Amino acid sequence: MGFLMSLLGGFLLAMVFSVSNGDPLVPAFCIFGDSVVDVGNNNNLSTLIKANFPPYGRDFVTHKPTGRFCNGKLATDFTAEYLGFTSYPPAYLSREARGKRVLTGVNFASAASGYYERTARLFRALTLTHQLKYYKLWQRKVVNLVGRTNATNIFSRGIHLISAGRSDFIQNYYINPLLNRVYSPDQFSDILMKSYSTFVQNLYDLGARRIGVTTLPPTGCLPAAITLFGRGTNECVAKLNKDAISFNKNLNRTSQKLKSKLPGIKLVVFDIYQPLFDLITKPAESGFFESRKACCGTGTLETSFLCNARSIGTCSNATNYVFWDGFHPSQSANEKLAQSLLEQGFDLIS
Repeated sequence: MGFLMSLLGGFLLAMVFSVSNGDPLVPAFCIFGDSVVDVGNNNNLSTLIKANFPPYGRDFVTHKPTGRFCNGKLATDFTAEYLGFTSYPPAYLSREARGKRVLTGVNFASAASGYYERTARLFRALTLTHQLKYYKLWQRKVVNLVGRTNATNIFSRGIHLISAGRSDFIQNYYINPLLNRVYSPDQFSDILMKSYSTFVQNLYDLGARRIGVTTLPPTGCLPAAITLFGRGTNECVAKLNKDAISFNKNLNRTSQKLKSKLPGIKLVVFDIYQPLFDLITKPAESGFFESRKACCGTGTLETSFLCNARSIGTCSNATNYVFWDGFHPSQSANEKLAQSLLEQGFDLIS
């Protein structure tokens, strides 16, 4: 244990030294997935699932809504800071994703997207297939800017993060009898794993070698999930959490198979479930006092257009809340989660 702690401490010192000298630990940071990591792509789509209006963004650095489903920074924003970047990966569909600005990575995520293509289509979000198409276009831009050799280095050494799955279950499977009457949760999970495997294989074929994927959170503890599926209780929905744990085990097994199949890949499964579950069940230990209700509105259901400037009951200080809206963590919780991501992701940096 002492050796491991010394190794960890030495690595952290090396990271601090590198970042303090203005050098990011990796050349690029690209992000794919759903609303947990969307920084504004949905602003430019004909979908109702948006967050480009108050009170979203009220605690962000600009104090303006950006399209992030949060009162401030996402976990990926904090991660970008920890990696040494001086700006956050811009939404690919935004005006910021232009010129040399794209060299350090881009965000392709779209709220309400998922591994299951029809989940995104239900809400007119970008499917992962569509996100991959934009990634290919991004690669062309990078090649045109720095040449094939330098671009290949950016693609292979850059971190690619995938966050998906919760929309597939919460916004589709659990409320869609065409799915939940045909497939068991584990069978649906197997379908999602095929999509995940294909996506990772495609990234690999395009030169990506450092890939991270997040597990499902404790979906049964999301305020909106408790409201929708908790049958009047104020407790986490055990069945949903059980399904999430089963999915996460499947994700780990599938990832191990991919690692054995794809030479040179660094594939890390980031456990989001336990860190968030700890914040929810033991909030005081991390400086929170409210983990059942969200800050926005009544704190029981509101998200996207239901969380707006006229939502009655929105808290004045989100710092003490684990959740900002019915589905998404607050900026304070995202900072805690990002710290956990950093601890788990050394293999992607080294």
